[in-house]
Amino acid sequence: MLKDIPRKMQALASLSATLVAALLAACTSPPASKPETPRPAPMATPTQPATPAPTVQQTHPSSLAGTPREYRRDAARHLYERNAERIYKGRLPPMLYAIGVLDVELDRQGRVLGTQWKRAPTHAPEVMAAIEKTVREAAPYPAPTRMGKVVYTDVWLWHKSGRFQLDTLTEGQD
Repeated sequence: MLKDIPRKMQALASLSATLVAALLAACTSPPASKPETPRPAPMATPTQPATPAPTVQQTHPSSLAGTPREYRRDAARHLYERNAERIYKGRLPPMLYAIGVLDVELDRQGRVLGTQWKRAPTHAPEVMAAIEKTVREAAPYPAPTRMGKVVYTDVWLWHKSGRFQLDTLTEGQD
């Protein structure tokens, strides 16, 4: 029995060395990875139809404005680009058909969350509707990346022809 002790210790030492070597090998070499298999698209359910994944993600510009007042200029430029044919060119006449002051709330992607009139041209409800429609159709606006979401205010200067200027980018008035 005493003769077996050195052999058992030798075997134990050999086994320990093998385990340590295996552990070290596992730590230094990356595990074999299986190639990823594409996951199937979710099945359509009666309450929620399956929507196809977008193939190309559309990007739009972002704004580096740090305050709503700074953002107002980016939003006004965006509105002018989207409505170039509706912008009144040159100096506005002294008498305008309507003037409205509108707050526009945007989320971090530049989508319109809501609008709130600070000074509504209530004598011209068609102008109010046209302004609100114009604001919503121009979305998405430049993403307000530094602020997250933003509420900005601009003054709409409406000519009787249906053309307009924003106070932020106005060419003035005669």
